[in-house]
Amino acid sequence: MIKITTIIGARPQFIKAATVSRAIAQQVQSGQPRPIKETIIHTGQHFDDNMSEVFFRELEIPKPDYNLGIGGGTYGQNTGRMIEAIEGALINEKPNWVVVYGDTDSTLAGALAAAKLHIPVAHVEAGLRSYNRIMPEEVNRILADQLSTVLFCPTETAVNNLKKEGFPHELASDSHQLITNVGDVMYDAALFYAARAEEKSRIMQTLKLEPKNFVLATIHRAENTDDPTRLRGIMEALNQIAKEIPVVLPMHPRTKKKLGINDSIQGEKPFLKDGTPFIIDPVGYLDMIMLEKNAKVIITDSGGVQKEAYFHGVPCVTVRDETEWVELVEVGANVLARAQSDNIVAAFQHMQDRPIQARRLYGDGNSAEQILEKLFSTNRLLQKS
Repeated sequence: MIKITTIIGARPQFIKAATVSRAIAQQVQSGQPRPIKETIIHTGQHFDDNMSEVFFRELEIPKPDYNLGIGGGTYGQNTGRMIEAIEGALINEKPNWVVVYGDTDSTLAGALAAAKLHIPVAHVEAGLRSYNRIMPEEVNRILADQLSTVLFCPTETAVNNLKKEGFPHELASDSHQLITNVGDVMYDAALFYAARAEEKSRIMQTLKLEPKNFVLATIHRAENTDDPTRLRGIMEALNQIAKEIPVVLPMHPRTKKKLGINDSIQGEKPFLKDGTPFIIDPVGYLDMIMLEKNAKVIITDSGGVQKEAYFHGVPCVTVRDETEWVELVEVGANVLARAQSDNIVAAFQHMQDRPIQARRLYGDGNSAEQILEKLFSTNRLLQKS
């Protein structure tokens, strides 16, 4: 029996973990001679219904075995409290592996707690680099990589980033880190849930949207929301674009707070007539897929949404100074517009009629199965050493 403890806390992690949890369930149901048990720890980093519960329902993620309810504090407060609580759960569970995803505070806390208890860490989405350490996500992913026994990279770029930093490192006298490109679990999710979204989502009808006749925007990263100048530049650009074409903006709680919007936003209203973006509450994953698939252009600062735009063949404008997903810029599917109003509008004009050519950038859609196979094989090696 191999025991895996999965650490999640934010909505991108729910999507990524759902693919691996589904692969585990399929192995158990098929009766394969490799018994496996997964325990899920939800830190509570994203805790309200729109940011958490709806994802568990839609993606059919197993109910968390531990729900720590930690969120709403500073980076240091959250990470410290998470480490303490995760440590207690790991002592109780005694897993063979701790699996962490992405680059959130939950990722770092899970990796630190496991490493201190000498439990091997597997980092899914390892090797990404923006080379901007002002971003808390960059610090989290660098430290998580350093603490990991197995680094599951989504692209060859990520593999090369690690090699440039001197990976793999020696963990003990007889073991080293394993770096492997398994593709991107978010591509697994996009392929699996696309048909379900078509069947179950009613977001296009609810918002009275016409396919390819609106822009989808998402803004949530601290570098944009916590900087008044950057946030003003982004909102000015969205206001200007909204005079030409409807702009739908599912608003993250952080952005909502920074803009001084205190009441709950409902998505039943018609588009505002003065050309401003149409602001709605955050939506579930299936609704988000439908909005992404049908948008003319996506404007975002989200790493996950940049990739999903590509998966669905939609041009993307990224309102950041850099991106971890450099291959999307290299193939012309994404353009960096920083957070300056004129740049964003110009990038939108440039990208709105640009065809996106599908290329094999993120694997074949079987990343979750590869992850399980590597965990089993590496676990056998660790037991022999």
